[in-house]
Amino acid sequence: MKRLFITILAVCTCLSLTGCDDVQKILGAVISNLSSDTPAEGEINNGGLLGNLAAADVTVDGNTLRYGNHTYTVSGEIDHSSGQFKTPTATVTFTNVPSGYAEFEAVYQGLLGKSVQGTAAMIPMALELYARDAGEGERCLSLLCNGPATVSEITGILKQKLVPSRFSPENDSYIQRYLPAAVLKGAVPSNAYTPSKPYTVEMCPSPNGVKAAPLTGGTVTYIYILAGGWDTYQRAVDVFLKDGDDHYKVFNCPSCYTQCKQIRGTWPGLD
Repeated sequence: MKRLFITILAVCTCLSLTGCDDVQKILGAVISNLSSDTPAEGEINNGGLLGNLAAADVTVDGNTLRYGNHTYTVSGEIDHSSGQFKTPTATVTFTNVPSGYAEFEAVYQGLLGKSVQGTAAMIPMALELYARDAGEGERCLSLLCNGPATVSEITGILKQKLVPSRFSPENDSYIQRYLPAAVLKGAVPSNAYTPSKPYTVEMCPSPNGVKAAPLTGGTVTYIYILAGGWDTYQRAVDVFLKDGDDHYKVFNCPSCYTQCKQIRGTWPGLD
C-alpha cells in the first residue's frame, strides 16, 4: 500500500509537470498495475514510467542488493593468479531464494549477473525455483544460461531428479528434492542438507583459468563452487561473458545437479 501511494504521488507530479489532461485514465492504469506488493513480470526493466518507479523496490548499495526484505551480497573475488583452488576466495550470501522470476531477474540484472561469482551463485536459486514451479524455473534458467542447449541439458535432468512421477518406485533414491540445498555452505547429508544462514555459496578459481571462446565470441571463466553434498567438494562451473556484454552467463554446470549423497533425516526446505 505504501508503494502504491508513493507511486501515485510520483505519477501525479509527473503529469502535472508535463501538462497531461487525461490524469484519471493514466492513474487507473497505474493502480491496476501496482495493486499487488510484488512487481509484475518484466516491470523492473521495461524502461517506461512504471518501470522507473518500480525500480525503487530494488536498491543496490555497493556489493549488496535488496529486493523488499530479501538481501543479496557479493564478497571476495575470483583471481586465478592466487593459486587458491581448494579454499573459498569469493562468496555470495542471500537471505532467501528469490520469490519468482521477477525477483530473480531483478537480482541478476541489478547485481549478481555482473560478476562471475554472482552468476554462479544463482545456480542453486534457479534449481530451487524449478523444483517449486517448472515453468518459472525454466524462465530463470533461460535468463541465467548462455543458450537453449544449456537450459535443455539442465532441465532434462531436473525433470527426473526433482519431481517424483508414477514411474518412480516408492522411496526412489534417485529423486533428490534437496539437491539445490546441497550446493549451499553447511548443507551435508548428516544434517539433512540444512544450510547455514544466511545462505552462502562459496567459490574459488579453477586451474583451467580463463580462456577465449572464439566460436561464441567471448571468454569462459572456470571456477569451483565448494559444497559438501558430494565426495568431491569442488563443483565445476563454467561462466561465459560475450564480447561487449556486461552480464555473465552460465555456460556449463553439470556437477551442480548430478546425484549427490543420500540424505539422512528430513529436509527442512529453503526459505
